[in-house]
Amino acid sequence: MFNKETFIQRRKKLRNEFKKFKKSGLILITGNSEASMDYLDNTYDFKQDSSFRYYFGIDRADMFGLIDLTNDKDYIFGYDYTIDDIVWMGPQESLRDEATNFGIKNTGSYEDLKVFIKYNNDKEVYYQPQYRGENIITLGELLNKTNDEIKDGSSKELCYAIANQRNYKSPEEIIEIEKAVNVTRDMHLRAMRTAKKGMKEYEVTAKIQEVVLKNHCTNSFPTICSTNGQTLHNHYHGNTLESGKMLLIDSGAKSNSGYCGDMTTTFPVDEKFTPKQAEVYNILIDAYNHTESILRAGITYKEVHLSTCYKIIEGLKSLGLIKGDLDKAIENGVQALFMPHGLGHMMGMDVHDMENFTEVIVGYNGEEKSTQFGLASLRLGRVLEDGFVFTVEPGIYFIPELIKKWKDEKINSEFLNFKKIEEYLDFGGIRYEGDYVIEDGKGRRLGLKMPKTVKEVEAERAKAYAK
Repeated sequence: MFNKETFIQRRKKLRNEFKKFKKSGLILITGNSEASMDYLDNTYDFKQDSSFRYYFGIDRADMFGLIDLTNDKDYIFGYDYTIDDIVWMGPQESLRDEATNFGIKNTGSYEDLKVFIKYNNDKEVYYQPQYRGENIITLGELLNKTNDEIKDGSSKELCYAIANQRNYKSPEEIIEIEKAVNVTRDMHLRAMRTAKKGMKEYEVTAKIQEVVLKNHCTNSFPTICSTNGQTLHNHYHGNTLESGKMLLIDSGAKSNSGYCGDMTTTFPVDEKFTPKQAEVYNILIDAYNHTESILRAGITYKEVHLSTCYKIIEGLKSLGLIKGDLDKAIENGVQALFMPHGLGHMMGMDVHDMENFTEVIVGYNGEEKSTQFGLASLRLGRVLEDGFVFTVEPGIYFIPELIKKWKDEKINSEFLNFKKIEEYLDFGGIRYEGDYVIEDGKGRRLGLKMPKTVKEVEAERAKAYAK
């Protein structure tokens, strides 16, 4: 993990950045608590708040980090393990010793924090938006506010200050992200080399999970493993893999250091693509390659998204699914029938980095988002800069319910050949995703080489059927 000087400098930078907005007061960054599944001591895997971990380092529950802007001091408030805890958990480092590892000399208990806040009641307390109910309640108790006041009282300036720091990944962060990406790669390769017709989706998911655990990682998000790829976030794993279908895998690893990977692959259940599957898949990969070729510092990701959409509908037009002027079609949002989501999102310590701060702050730097269907789901639209890490994930989907709605309501009918489109109602959906960083003004895909072309994917599928 990073040395304590890294954390000292991160907090110093946040202090200096935030002082552009506010000259005095207290920045309070809440860590997370354990979350119980069905009774108090039976908890879900612990997930620390990423901003707390980024600035204060400690990866354990019920911690509070405080930066005093007036006195230029940093504090961690939490608790020390009791002998009862140690009986169950084994020897544990004291809070003071653990805080020292991250360059913090001032520590105290939760009760000490309450006294500190009360003593400094003349200072404003700035905090980030809360996404867990227990933190809303705890902050309300600390600040003598109602739950609604806590929900409405987070500091937009603090969100911008944190986002304007965490969006730019340091070289040491890129190394950690790339480790997570390579584990993610192995997860997808395991699926490609394992899945066979007759298996259940959950059996393939189990093989993916084996790779996660073997590498001392957790999942960066719940795995999508589905033969119904037209359902964008399909977490049902009960279907049987059938000949003629394709399997979409969207999964990622979160490393022990707290950084994420995120990839999607789609491949035939059979050893080879059918001609129809290969036609559409090649359109997808052509669009992906086009995206990769235009990634650079200075271009907005909204431009990249729209350019990629153009390549997709250009390919679909060659199959007879789209007609008319493609520029006008794009302007009218025709691409959203086939790709109703955005091209990608920021990635780092969260798989959708800092989206609790809102996409407008993180992905648009305050600029207004489009409300057009499809384009409204683009999470990242801002100008790309060196140090940005993000995903590229074009997709092509045939969603029967959406196609019926557009046909019945004559939405973009001047550009759509519904008769031809209906020949693909049983096709499902495909997506291909990789992780990128902007370095020296150019885009670079993170991680080791991944199978991408029809030929490369089929070579991996042959390994599954050779067993």
